[in-house]
Amino acid sequence: MYVENVVHAFGGLLVAAGVVLGHYANEWFLLVPLFIGLNFFQYGFSNFCPLAAILKKLGMKSCFDAAGSGK
Repeated sequence: MYVENVVHAFGGLLVAAGVVLGHYANEWFLLVPLFIGLNFFQYGFSNFCPLAAILKKLGMKSCFDAAGSGK
């Protein structure tokens, strides 16, 4: 599994959990999917994701490294 796969899976899990908790527990949990969405949005412009940076420091490979594109 690559960094990008983990980031997308974790982001999707947090969005789904935030929506479910926002609906059933407390509406303040809707801030979780909002934060994740804003993080994905800023990643599109800055190419920086905090979770990806952490995973790379832990030794996980990026799909770009595996493909040899040099990104």
